[in-house]
Amino acid sequence: MIDADTRVLPMQGIHNFRDYGGYRARDGAIRQGVLWRSGQHGDATADDLDTVHRLGIATVIDLRGDSEREACPCLRHPEFEGHVLFHPGETASAHGRAAHEEAAEQVRTAADAHAAMIRLYETLPFRPVLVGTYRLYLRALVDRDGASLLHCLAGKDRTGVAAALVHHLLGVHPDDIVEDYLLTNTAGNAEARIAAGARHVRAGFGRHMDDAAVRVLMSVHADYLDTSLAAIREQHGSVEAYADAVLGFGKADIAALERRLIV
Repeated sequence: MIDADTRVLPMQGIHNFRDYGGYRARDGAIRQGVLWRSGQHGDATADDLDTVHRLGIATVIDLRGDSEREACPCLRHPEFEGHVLFHPGETASAHGRAAHEEAAEQVRTAADAHAAMIRLYETLPFRPVLVGTYRLYLRALVDRDGASLLHCLAGKDRTGVAAALVHHLLGVHPDDIVEDYLLTNTAGNAEARIAAGARHVRAGFGRHMDDAAVRVLMSVHADYLDTSLAAIREQHGSVEAYADAVLGFGKADIAALERRLIV
């Protein structure tokens, strides 16, 4: 398995950019350099875009909603020729907020923030527009050649659930799945990422929210991911059954995913 220092690519304007391959899976190890995840690219520098371009990314999966994309268009390298995939609509809320921004509406304290994020994660695997993009992502991993990049606004909640689903389907150990998910808290310049996200949160809800609450909203916690996975199992019995019933991704698709990604 590659270590955190190697899997995280330092950038100035793109936060939380990292390779989530390299982990041991059911029948080998996940290929490195083909599964990338990050936050949005609207603040990318020219150097950032050059770094991304050198990765040969052929498919970008944008988990943000239509309003988020309109408010903060992602920048692309002038020679980018890949495909950008998304399901139209709002993935976080009807108001076009990011997932953590939606959770912030009634938050005042760190305890409020934690409880709000738990409520949010109960719903993420079942939101229709988000489900639509998860479907596109899994199908792209099987059908499309080249590296892929998965992102939302901060690259932590909607992206974190998607990456965990891929890991589960490939048989990555639960401890490694949580470890990769929690890497958001330390990947790259985490303080800059928190500050950037906090500006969005403060703009809408910050008048009554303390600093500790903002930090909770802009971080991840094992409880959050556990909540999504528990909701999946409560409704469908297993991640595999959920993938089949909700994402249209059955046993044959999982086998094809393994052929693509396992070495």
